[in-house]
Amino acid sequence: MSMIFGVPVAVLSGQLLIGIINGAFYALLSLGLAVIFGLLKIINFAHGAMYMLGAMTTVLMFDYLGVNYWAALLLAPLLVGAFGVVIEYFLLRRIAGQDHIYSLLLTFGIALIITGVLVNWFGVSGLRYTMPDTFKGGVNLGFMFLPYYRAWVIVAALVVCFATWFIIEKTKLGAYLRAGTEDSQLMQGFGINVPLLISLTYGFGVALAAFAGVLAAPIYSVTPVMGSATLITVFAVVVIGGMGSIGGAIITGILMGVIEGLTKTFYPPASSAVIFLVMVLVLMFRPSGLFGKEA
Repeated sequence: MSMIFGVPVAVLSGQLLIGIINGAFYALLSLGLAVIFGLLKIINFAHGAMYMLGAMTTVLMFDYLGVNYWAALLLAPLLVGAFGVVIEYFLLRRIAGQDHIYSLLLTFGIALIITGVLVNWFGVSGLRYTMPDTFKGGVNLGFMFLPYYRAWVIVAALVVCFATWFIIEKTKLGAYLRAGTEDSQLMQGFGINVPLLISLTYGFGVALAAFAGVLAAPIYSVTPVMGSATLITVFAVVVIGGMGSIGGAIITGILMGVIEGLTKTFYPPASSAVIFLVMVLVLMFRPSGLFGKEA
C-alpha cells in the first residue's frame, strides 16, 4: 500500500477531497459575505441563516410542491435573495451610514428570529433530501473513489465564484456597483438608482449563501441550526482573506478547506481549530488579511 508521510494514499486523497468540498462551501459563503461587506459595509451575521434557508427551501419545495433539484438550484436562491432585498429595504436601510456594530447586531437578531421560528416548526432533527439520480454513483480514479455529486459541487461552486468575481471586478455593472456604494450622490446624479442597486447587491450576496445551501442539501443533514456552526468558520475565512476582498474570499475559502482536510489526516484533534489558528496568525502579522488592502 502506497504511503505518504506514513498515511495511506487512499486516506490522504479522501481527506483532501473532503477538504476541497468544504473549501468550495467556504468559498461560496465567504464570497457572499465579502460582497456584502466590501460593497455595502454591512457585517451580515444573518448569512448562516440564509445558507440554512437555501437548504430548507430546497427540501420543503420538494416535499410539498414536488420541485426537483435543478429547479430548486434556481428558485431557492431567487426566493432567499428576494427575502434579502426585503430585509435590506425595511431594516438595514434604516441604519445605513451608522457604525458597523449596528448592522452586526441587527443581522444577528434577524438570524436568531429566523432560526427560532424554524426550530419551533421543524425541531432540530435533520430533514432528508434525496440525492438527484443524475449524480448517484461515482468514478474510480485508482487512488480514490470520486462521487459524482461531490465533483459537481466543486465545479458548480468554482464556476459561480469565478463568474461573481468577473462581474464585480471586470464589467461595467461591477463598476457601477463599486461606484454607487463609494459615492452614491455622484451616481444618482448620473441617473443611477443607488438604493435599488444596494438592495439588489444585498439580495445577491444572500442568494450566494442560499445557492450553497441548495448544494449542501443532498450531502449534509438539513436543520434550522445548520448555519450557526458554519457562520463563525466562514467569518474567520473572510478575515483571513481580507474583509471585502472578493478574490481573497474565494482563494482563502478553498485553501482553508484543504488545510482543514490535511489537518484531519495528520493531527485530527486540531482540525476544528486550525482555521482559527491561521486567523490569529494573519491578524498578528497582516491585520488587513492576506488579500486585503492596507488601511
